[in-house]
Amino acid sequence: MKVQQLFTSSLSVMTYYISDNGEAAVIDPLRDPYPYIRMAESDDAIIKYIFLTHFHADFVSGHLDLAQKTGATIVYGPNAVADFDFYCAKDKEKFQIGNIFLQLLHTPGHTLESSSFLLIDEAGDTPCVFTGDCLFLDDVGRPDLATVPGSLTVKDLAGMQFDSLRSKIMTLPDDIIVYPNHGSGSSCGKNMKSSTFDTLKNQKETNYALKPDMTKEEFIMEVTTGLETPPQYFPKNAKLNKSKLKDIDDIIYQATTPLFPDKFKEFADNPEYLVIDTRNKNDFIEYGTIPGALYIGIEANFANWVGSLIENIDQKIIFIADNESNTREIATRFSRVGYDNVKGYLLGGIHNWLNYGYDLIRVSTISSTEFSKLVKGESVLNVLDVRSKSDYLTGHLEGAINFPLQHINSNIHLLDKNQQYFLYCTSGYVSLIATSILLYNDYNVVNINGRYEELK
Repeated sequence: MKVQQLFTSSLSVMTYYISDNGEAAVIDPLRDPYPYIRMAESDDAIIKYIFLTHFHADFVSGHLDLAQKTGATIVYGPNAVADFDFYCAKDKEKFQIGNIFLQLLHTPGHTLESSSFLLIDEAGDTPCVFTGDCLFLDDVGRPDLATVPGSLTVKDLAGMQFDSLRSKIMTLPDDIIVYPNHGSGSSCGKNMKSSTFDTLKNQKETNYALKPDMTKEEFIMEVTTGLETPPQYFPKNAKLNKSKLKDIDDIIYQATTPLFPDKFKEFADNPEYLVIDTRNKNDFIEYGTIPGALYIGIEANFANWVGSLIENIDQKIIFIADNESNTREIATRFSRVGYDNVKGYLLGGIHNWLNYGYDLIRVSTISSTEFSKLVKGESVLNVLDVRSKSDYLTGHLEGAINFPLQHINSNIHLLDKNQQYFLYCTSGYVSLIATSILLYNDYNVVNINGRYEELK
């Protein structure tokens, strides 16, 4: 028996591959099916089932492509409704993989169809449970993503989650390993632990939601308080996960089309297209970028920022990469959050663009040291802290206004184009994204390139 966790740090997502005696199953696969296919081939196993703990909101799942390429059966829990063929399992139904079983435990609350999967080994023991978004480490899945106006409220779902945790999860053996779907950094919860698995016993001691003396009313109050607004792409991804999608191979092939600079410029000058510069932030600052390009660097939470900031999920996109070896990975990350209309990348990068005689623009940037000197000599500066509200509340520069990047599109009208703004964040990455967006919209902005700790 093999249980393998695949952690994708850029999404804070854990998916799972399980195999035994020539058969395999995958739980909550990401968009790219090939890692799972290669694992099964290595084990000389056939992927028999694809289990989904729920309709995900923070990424587009790879269930359809994986099923099409392997013949595996897609399985969801009770209440699931989708536009494609799948098996809707019953609560406590068992599925055999080789000589082991996975038992579906219906655990509604995060969503109505939300389910966990209990592994039962050949000896009848239960070494682990895959809890999806029902139970995280030191947290639980937020109950506000699957509400139905007029019939299903956040409190209704939170109440279901309380019941699910106490009747299905907390009754399992204390030594069972909990494998969740998300870790620290995900917007699917409030304050998840950075580790990727734990024992149920430990979680009963450290997870606020599993306090033995907590009432349902206290639980509902706790899990519904302090929830930040979810990223705008969440409902769009949830809808995509219930729909038939284009083949991932076709999407990646289109997205990795090399575009000579003259063709790239033709697209860039077309208002229907959006240029995303994915290079590392130091190159973006040093060499400049194409006029009209937005910066979202591939080195950090790229997919989350793409989904949060590009409001039209069908937007035609072309991109700039550090080198051609990165283009498939970049295309894959776009697809993970449903941005499937990527039309290609700049062949030869910025240097080839210059070889064609085209211009670049540079973002105004100041180092943290230079900014500190400037502050001492100026009586008034407009300083924007583009970190999240929670980060801002833990500490910020005196006089800085919290202007979270996640909400920049809805709040941009609050800024004055006749004023100059200095932007900072934790590392200089988020502030550079915000600076590029404001520059694109004709605001006078300066990025502070440095760590927040250097500014204090």
